[in-house]
Amino acid sequence: MSRHVAIVTDSTAYLPPQALERHDVTVVPLTVVIGDRALEEGTEISARSLAEALQKRRAVTTSRPAPEVFAAAYRAAAEAGAQGIVSLHLSGEFSGTYDAAVLAAESAPVPVRVVDTRMVGMALGFCALAAAETVEAGGSLDEAVAAAEKRAVGTSAYFYVDTLDYLRRGGRIGAAQALLGSALAVKPLLELEGGRIELREKVRTASRAIARLEEIAVERAGTGPVDVAVHHLAAPERADALAERLRERLPAVRDLQVTEVGAVIGAHTGPGLLAVVVSPR
Repeated sequence: MSRHVAIVTDSTAYLPPQALERHDVTVVPLTVVIGDRALEEGTEISARSLAEALQKRRAVTTSRPAPEVFAAAYRAAAEAGAQGIVSLHLSGEFSGTYDAAVLAAESAPVPVRVVDTRMVGMALGFCALAAAETVEAGGSLDEAVAAAEKRAVGTSAYFYVDTLDYLRRGGRIGAAQALLGSALAVKPLLELEGGRIELREKVRTASRAIARLEEIAVERAGTGPVDVAVHHLAAPERADALAERLRERLPAVRDLQVTEVGAVIGAHTGPGLLAVVVSPR
């Protein structure tokens, strides 16, 4: 990191490697625990390995980074010349990652602004890019934080899962608990709301759920410039097809990414996940 303000995020942003390199964003990994093995997301376990473990019904849990890992990232940024750091993370409703970053920031050698974006996936990733682009344009630490927070407020994330079982196991269903009694009879469409997973709609079939996911994304995107990300886990053909339809229907789309989620989010959604992030500019 050589910019006056450094940008740090966590591995659940799922930013493409080229974007991380181009914008000089540092990623702190969360950990996935399979059986008795603790593995860093992004370097020690792939989405495919995670999907295989889930399909074999192996015990899978996740954990936040230790504060010491954040502290090392902040020291490295300061040593590279950063005079301030923006540290952007997934919703505190899902993980203690934000809390770990706050602890580390207290002893950092330069000012660190830690932000709970209330987002995850590229909904978080777009916030990190907004902060990075502000810094690249000469913006201050406060301006970078404001850009990320503004992007978070305007960003929406909707997703389809084949089964609620993984979300139920991890205790991350929130208001969608009402679905549990009829989970086998419906296909749920969920959304991020206030940093939590909430039920959006109940749909009878997978094909109808995916069609509704597309319609909701188009409605939310509107006609202005917008960035879109399509996430999946072990469903690349389904994701590519949805992305192509969205590209055709959203002529003002600036950036459209198709990204497989990593092991941390995949552990709580299961194979078959299909999600759309809509982030107006």
